Amino acid sequence: MNNSYSTLAVTLAIQALVSMATFTVPVLALVALRELGGNVSLVGVFVALIYLGAMISSLLSGTWILRYGAIRVSQVCLLSCAAGLAIAAGGQTWCLLLSALALGAGYGPVTPASSHILARTTPAHLMGLMFSLKQTGVPIGGVLAGMLIPGLVAVIDWRGALLVTGLGCVLMACIAQLARRELDDDRGGSSNRPRGHVFKPLAMIFAMPRMRNLALCSIFFGAMQLCLTTYLVSYLTHDYGLALVSAGVILALAQGAGVVGRLLWGWVANRWLEPQRLLPLLALLMASASLLTAAFTQYWPLPLVAAVSMLFGASAIGWNGVYLAEVARLAPPGTAGQYTGGTLFFTYFGVVTGPPLFAGLTQLGDSLASGYAWFGGLMLLIALALVRLNISSTRADSS
Repeated sequence: MNNSYSTLAVTLAIQALVSMATFTVPVLALVALRELGGNVSLVGVFVALIYLGAMISSLLSGTWILRYGAIRVSQVCLLSCAAGLAIAAGGQTWCLLLSALALGAGYGPVTPASSHILARTTPAHLMGLMFSLKQTGVPIGGVLAGMLIPGLVAVIDWRGALLVTGLGCVLMACIAQLARRELDDDRGGSSNRPRGHVFKPLAMIFAMPRMRNLALCSIFFGAMQLCLTTYLVSYLTHDYGLALVSAGVILALAQGAGVVGRLLWGWVANRWLEPQRLLPLLALLMASASLLTAAFTQYWPLPLVAAVSMLFGASAIGWNGVYLAEVARLAPPGTAGQYTGGTLFFTYFGVVTGPPLFAGLTQLGDSLASGYAWFGGLMLLIALALVRLNISSTRADSS
């Protein structure tokens, strides 16, 4: 682990395996529910419980990282995800609920842990790119689940697919041990052990105006991301009139654009535009794409619909790396994990509350288009708020 790129490889692999674990149950849900006799709405409850668990564990992660080390925390996260998948293989509805909580407990601390490592090992001029590269682990995990899990289900049934994925997490936890001595060399020691309650990271964030503003805006960024991925297929099939397979292809293109966007925005942040200036631009792109999506009619040519959806994905899925790099930059030395965990509490809150709010807004206009219109207008306000906050911060720094 003697350079930034080998460190990146470890954190990226961990992020991808944990992400794949959280995607696995939703991917095979229809097959499992046929046997269990549950309703498809259980999938929504399952995902919500994952992010509720992640909200809590992300708050606790800063203390754990300083005490035990970021790699050790990441290993525990991988094992928690493996346990969650094994519990789901129990084949009972209550098993799925416990599984979601275990997966959420594993999902929440992984990003703060990797941010802590990268903040210590990455040169300042590479922060945006490295964080964006690392965050591609989330969609990569989704791609791996989508590509591998259906084949595993066909060969060894859905329970076997869960157990094999869990075994992959255990294997990655063992591999990560090879990097622990070097990357966890800042762990432990009484001076490193923060005092305070579980909400201390929130108090730290609100004590720093720039960090507070970032955290609050991430509520809406996270909500917009989940509303895109949750409702796009339904919108394209019901309102635009696409066949289900074609709508799935459009969603895949949007997800792929999100991967490219994470890399592109990281490169832009390093070369051309500082993160605090780039984030308002990304909010504006989300707003524009959401409003354009709301305007889809059957007269729109399919290539144009695909292009707008890809712009939507590039912005609403691609923002994370730039955001996390800015959080790490603002955090005092050695505290990137704590601040990242605290800000992700707000991000996950948006992830949990965004889709239900979107669903409620669609009732006002009796169509999914109205939901995208409302969220587009909201993101436009967030973009303007970020611009205003940046101007205020620049004036304060120069005075």
